[in-house]
Amino acid sequence: MNTQQTQPTPEQNNTSRRDFLKVAGGLAGAAGLAQFFSLQTLAVRDASSGGHGEGPQWGMLVDIDLCIGCNYCTYACQAVNNLAEDMRYNVVTTETTESGAEFFLSRPCMHCEEAPCVHVCPVGATYHRPDGIVTMDYDLCIGCRYCQVACPYDVRVFNWSDPVADSPRSPNFGVQEVPNRPRGVMEKCTFCEHRIDAGTERGLTPGVDEAATPACVVACPTGARVFGDLKDEHSPISVALHEAKVSLRLREDLSTSPRVYYIPPANMAEEG
Repeated sequence: MNTQQTQPTPEQNNTSRRDFLKVAGGLAGAAGLAQFFSLQTLAVRDASSGGHGEGPQWGMLVDIDLCIGCNYCTYACQAVNNLAEDMRYNVVTTETTESGAEFFLSRPCMHCEEAPCVHVCPVGATYHRPDGIVTMDYDLCIGCRYCQVACPYDVRVFNWSDPVADSPRSPNFGVQEVPNRPRGVMEKCTFCEHRIDAGTERGLTPGVDEAATPACVVACPTGARVFGDLKDEHSPISVALHEAKVSLRLREDLSTSPRVYYIPPANMAEEG
C-alpha cells in the first residue's frame, strides 16, 4: 500500500494551509514527540493501492480526542497475550501541546510497510504477513535485539523472564489466547492476528465482529480505536478516515509507511 501521493489543494481537502501550519505547530510542541508526527490530509490516502498482498490489508485508527488515558487497551493486550506487568506491547503516554494542553498518545506496533525491524532481523524472525501485519516467528528469534534498536516507535519488547502463570490483568480484562513465549526473545503487538485468522475462517469481519477484532479495540470504552481493512472503502477504518479532515502517521518522514493512523486533538488546530 502506497499512501504517499501528491498533496491536493486546500480546496480539495477542506484544510487551509493556515490550519495545516497551526496543527503542525501544535504537534511540534508535544513533549519529546515532535519527531514522531507528520501531517497527512485524508484526500491523499488511497488505501486500495500497494500493500504486501492481494487480500485484506489491516490497519488501525486512534482518535486522540476520544482517548481518555484509561489504559484499557494496554490491559486487554496484557491479558490476551499473558504479559507480566512490565511487558507492554501498547504504550499510553501523557503529552502536552505547545500551549500546555494535555492529550494521551497510545502507541501499539505501527505495522510499517517498510518496517526497520524486518529489514535488520538477521534470521527472518520478524516478517510481513501477506495482509501487512508485522509478526514474529519465536522459534527463529535469537534475542539479538536488533529489531528493538531499529524500531523508531519504541514498541518492541524483550522478554527477560520466564512466562508468568497468569497476567495480573487476567481475568478482569480478558484471558490468555496465545501460547507463552520463551525467555530471551523479542515480542510485539501483532494486531491480535490469532483473532483475525480465526474470525475470518468463521466468516467474521475484523473491525466489526468483536471476536475477530484486536483486543485493544474491543476494550476501548470510548471507541477511540477503529480497526479494519484499508483496502475496503466500507470498512470501519476507511469510513472513519474518510470522515476525518486530517490524519497523522508517526514518523512518516522516515518512509516507514505505518498502518496506524491518528486523528489529532481538535484544540491543536486552534493553536499557533
